[in-house]
Amino acid sequence: MRWDIFCQIVDNYGDAGICWRLARSLTSLYGQEVRIFCDDLPTLNLLAQGCPVEIGEKIRTESWEASFENARHPIEPPDVVIEAFGCDLPERHLSGLLIAPKKPVIINLEYLSAEPWVLGFHAKASPQAHGIPKYFFFPGFQEAAGGILVDPIPTEQFQAASNIPKSLMNTWGKLRPGAKRISVFCYPGFPLRKWIEDLGSIGEPIDVILTHGHAELLKMGSKESLELAPSIQVLSIPFISQDDYDWFLAQCDLNIVRGEDSFIRAQLVGKPFIWHIYPQGDQAHQVKLAAFLELYLACAGAPLQNACRNAMNWALPHTWFSELDGWTIHAKAWQADLLEKQGDGGLAARLVKFVS
Repeated sequence: MRWDIFCQIVDNYGDAGICWRLARSLTSLYGQEVRIFCDDLPTLNLLAQGCPVEIGEKIRTESWEASFENARHPIEPPDVVIEAFGCDLPERHLSGLLIAPKKPVIINLEYLSAEPWVLGFHAKASPQAHGIPKYFFFPGFQEAAGGILVDPIPTEQFQAASNIPKSLMNTWGKLRPGAKRISVFCYPGFPLRKWIEDLGSIGEPIDVILTHGHAELLKMGSKESLELAPSIQVLSIPFISQDDYDWFLAQCDLNIVRGEDSFIRAQLVGKPFIWHIYPQGDQAHQVKLAAFLELYLACAGAPLQNACRNAMNWALPHTWFSELDGWTIHAKAWQADLLEKQGDGGLAARLVKFVS
């Protein structure tokens, strides 16, 4: 089938990352034809770099405006149109769909959520005045939801410490043997320096690795590394591809992640993580975080539950860091359970089955 994915970027890498990963899953695993229309093509193309050629060449990335031309000349009308994260289709493109000889199915693909109410709305029809069939599709962790993007599933061979990507060779040469590793991918506004300084009170060597763009939050300037305390080393890495980032997460003892794509990947590598959920003015993000933690910590003991909740709410590390070893065991168990529940292929597979 032909799929058109429309992506309006709100959370930068997270939105574009999900759309790109979905497209590569649909093409490489299920033989679908995919176009992505994006309102920030440079960001999408940045994420697409480093993708294996045999996968990337199967996906067409086009500007948002390019969909207008496709509407006037619907030579290849899509079978499926995805409104990623509930974005509205351009009116001129929708007009083209109305006159196409074959009407597509429109999927309103929502944000990932563990909130119980999504199960009542998942896969339900959303009747439209224009008559084109449209449905809600809610990604989720529960088996009755739309699933999560599991492609590619990190294998032990892929995660091997010896498989250092070229993009990370320089940084990996500076890491200290025996030091714990923490990766940082957070939103601006978080008091990152204070959080890292507190790590120094723990008294063990820790290497903090900042993802691209985060050095500015610590005012590192052109420095490649920064020492805030004798036991703490702070390094900065360049922008890396999705696959390199997956490997990177697997090498760290704790990952700070944000957005939807990195949030999922941190769980799939089976390591402790702090989810810096996208902040919303009405505090709706706190409700989403609480719903996820109810699932994530359902089988955890009280000490780990308290430590994890404190960490997720940005308590200083010294208040919960002693539980990191137990958290690592829990993260592995959660990973195994997650992969079992997504054994049917997760989000991409469920979308193909639903549309078919």
